[in-house]
Amino acid sequence: MDSDFGANYITLEDDDGNEIELEHLGTLEFEGDEYMVFLPADMDEDDPDYGFVILKVEEADGEEQLADVDDETRQRVYDRYMELVFSDEDEEETPAE
Repeated sequence: MDSDFGANYITLEDDDGNEIELEHLGTLEFEGDEYMVFLPADMDEDDPDYGFVILKVEEADGEEQLADVDDETRQRVYDRYMELVFSDEDEEETPAE
């Protein structure tokens, strides 16, 4: 997992022109594509819309852009991200010999 995409927070504008601030949790490569995983930074955890935001990194006009992904891809990337997070935690908890 790579997390050197810059600041830990970004602001995006949705299709309705509303700004949403996202906390960047990590970046991972999955099935040949790069994805970024976020959590809403300005939303209450009890909000029904609160949850992981997974966006695909695409290049357009020589610049990296973030694109929405379909539900199936989102779930598969989420599952892989969680595998990586928990495997990292397991490694940190294992005492060095």
